[in-house]
Amino acid sequence: MAIDDRRRQHDLSKLCPLMSLCGTPLVEGHFESISDLSRCLLRGSRPGRSAGDAAALICSALCAETADGDGDEDRAGSRVSDLTCVTLTLVDRLVSVQTELGASSQLCSYAEEVTVLLHQHTDLLSKMVQQFQAEDQIVSHLAAKSVSSYIFHQLQTSRVLHPVWQRKTVQAFHSPSPSADLQACMWSLTDVLKRLMKGHHEDLLMELLAAFDSSLSTLCSKLLSDDVQPVLDSSSSVHRGTTLCTLLDLLEVLTASRFTCGPAVCLPSQRLSHIHSSALLRMASSSSEYFVQKRVLLLTKRILLQKAGEDMALGEQKHGPLCDDVMVLADAVLQAVARGWLQCLHVESECFFGGVAQERGDEAQRPDCVMLRAVGLIVLKSVDLKLQTAGGTAGEVSSREALVCVQTLWSFLRQCRVRLTETPHPCCWPGLLFGEQDDDMMEAAKALLSIFLRHRLNSGSRDADAACASGCNPHCHFLLLLRSVSFDHSTLLDFLISTETCFLEYFVRYLKYVGSDWQGFTRACQRTDESEGEQGPKFRLSGFSVRPAPVPQAAEEIRPASGIRLVDYGSSDESDTENIDVSDDSRNNREPNSKQTQRPSSQTSARVVSCLSQLRQVVTRLQTKKLFPYNASSLLKLLAQVETLQCCHH
Repeated sequence: MAIDDRRRQHDLSKLCPLMSLCGTPLVEGHFESISDLSRCLLRGSRPGRSAGDAAALICSALCAETADGDGDEDRAGSRVSDLTCVTLTLVDRLVSVQTELGASSQLCSYAEEVTVLLHQHTDLLSKMVQQFQAEDQIVSHLAAKSVSSYIFHQLQTSRVLHPVWQRKTVQAFHSPSPSADLQACMWSLTDVLKRLMKGHHEDLLMELLAAFDSSLSTLCSKLLSDDVQPVLDSSSSVHRGTTLCTLLDLLEVLTASRFTCGPAVCLPSQRLSHIHSSALLRMASSSSEYFVQKRVLLLTKRILLQKAGEDMALGEQKHGPLCDDVMVLADAVLQAVARGWLQCLHVESECFFGGVAQERGDEAQRPDCVMLRAVGLIVLKSVDLKLQTAGGTAGEVSSREALVCVQTLWSFLRQCRVRLTETPHPCCWPGLLFGEQDDDMMEAAKALLSIFLRHRLNSGSRDADAACASGCNPHCHFLLLLRSVSFDHSTLLDFLISTETCFLEYFVRYLKYVGSDWQGFTRACQRTDESEGEQGPKFRLSGFSVRPAPVPQAAEEIRPASGIRLVDYGSSDESDTENIDVSDDSRNNREPNSKQTQRPSSQTSARVVSCLSQLRQVVTRLQTKKLFPYNASSLLKLLAQVETLQCCHH
């Protein structure tokens, strides 16, 4: 018999008699012994206690009961809960250390021995699963966390799904009454899915999803049905909001898993967010818990932007062509807006760590900007997606409906105590709403530009000024964007090399358009000079001015790490993915008549061109020194074109 086998046999012989401690009254020494084991593992050293002793100690600690005759039952119960929490944390650590980088081989071997003894000879996982329904929410959560660690480890090492955990989860999903039990099952499955996605285990991920596919569909059908209120009755109200938020986390991971595995393979459970999109939108407008409404809207926003799971750092997303399911969600949003969905949304005052800000004088409280930005992007992106798929007569109808939908959004903002001062221009709404969040601002600008170009294509109208009525003039948006950064080219450079926003895609597309409508651009600049002055528009969000953020300093020489691409474009040629024709008027604009050449250049126009000229010079210098993170040749041509147009029309 091998030495390792003899040692394990010896540990097992010691484990059996020690198992008699299970179910006995709480032993004072348990807590200290478990703590000693935990401290050793945290230090990265091998405990002196044998694997058999450690396994027996862990098992008995999880089965400990309050001693009879204890005068203070609450205190004794608290001691048991504390011991259970420490023990569950220890089990989680034992599993994690086996795959942890930097852990010594001795410690890994010890942790593996203890884990094998526990799960093969004491059925520890069954005991931890029982803790899912513990009244103490911390115990329930730690049990779910420890179980998830073991399930993930077992899938990695043996590709086996533990039947106890699977059976418990399926049972909970088929009888989804809000409880700690259901929450723990949903959280545990979500955590395992996340671990598989982060580890790029696509095959294991699909196997796990297939095992729960049917039960997940049942879970969502019951929790998101029209009959949702009776299912979540008042007797379980303590769990209602948490249950729904845990479900939303699970739905986001399921949606993200679709892109992790690629669009070619898709199970029904990966489409649940789209299948139940109407129910989710109803939840956003009817749920009694405000934080649930907010979570639904944030999830919807990320799905429409194809950013589901982005905040969870779930790894690279393999996005394919625009799928029908995204259009299902966009259609559901637009239908809801047409039925008055926006008017049913409840927006509270902005919250801070210390609570809600109190009113001061005649100033009203500032509305929840996170909520408003989510609603704004949901509507704008849905309109954009709808126009992308509509053509011909349907496209003309969709274009008219799109503008109505955008105007409905601005009306919703007015009702939410958002107002403009000193300028009534509708094109100021995007800057007011999204100006404090760069990534949302760029997504909104890109969507509005796409909406304008699609409407222009469907309606045949070439007048950008007319789009001001619906707040969709791309020239106004670009001017307001530059004003918000004080026409600082270094800020634009930061945007260009950042992967945190879609600025490059928006910027290239706008530059292509401005080349075809220079007259519209100059008119927007002149209106800006006449109506807003040098200080630019002042936005007010219910008593609180929205001021430009401090301009960051951008280094002129940026050397990316070897092999790292800072922007997901091989070149700026690839930015315009929708191939909308924006240059059919460009020849006429490059041949100005004598009357146009006599028109003086506006001050705003001069500042814009100066900013873009400085940007072109910096990018040229960086590209010449091979310090720019991608091929900017096409971008540089577009920037040079702006300078040429300015000279021709001066």
